[in-house]
Amino acid sequence: MGSSIKDTAETWQVTASETPFVGNKTSARTDVVVMPDGSTVKRDYQVHPGSVAVLALDEQDRVLVINQYRHPVRHRLWEIPAGLLDIPGENPLHAAQRELYEEAHVKAEDWRVLTDVFTSPGGCDEALRIFLARELSDVEGERFEVSEEEADMELARVPLDELVRGVLAGELHNTCLTVGVLALVAARAGEGVGALRAADAAWPARPFEV
Repeated sequence: MGSSIKDTAETWQVTASETPFVGNKTSARTDVVVMPDGSTVKRDYQVHPGSVAVLALDEQDRVLVINQYRHPVRHRLWEIPAGLLDIPGENPLHAAQRELYEEAHVKAEDWRVLTDVFTSPGGCDEALRIFLARELSDVEGERFEVSEEEADMELARVPLDELVRGVLAGELHNTCLTVGVLALVAARAGEGVGALRAADAAWPARPFEV
């Protein structure tokens, strides 16, 4: 039986909207929104194409992680492979497979949806899908050419238990990593990873063609 507690889609009336800034991948929007009492307020938020992340787990229960500089927070963060949905309507599984290849030069045979989240719903419309990828193997051929921050990335495989400890100790902060590793632990403690959704499960926040 499913839970009776779940998020529901809802749209309040918008009487005006403007986009004062348009960047390379995201933009900023200001909406005038009608409140339940009839008053209106302005809501500023980042418009985001959506993103995917991959918790890649090897046969030794280690997670493939990447260390990368993130300028907005002035930190080098340990993360799992992730990237934007560059093409509107793109199949998120295909995007995740691409990111795993480009960032780690790895492929996986078993894919499942681990969880879907809104990363910062008070100020950004980003929707994130995190996949669990298993049965890993290296990709043959040339490595994908990286640039900018990605040129300085460090790859590692870290035991899942060590990552959980780091998250709870406040030592690891990346959203994709923290949500991913805790979701995997919760799945194992519940019905098991076999009960996770299929890799092509519907995603209402970012509809796509299978």
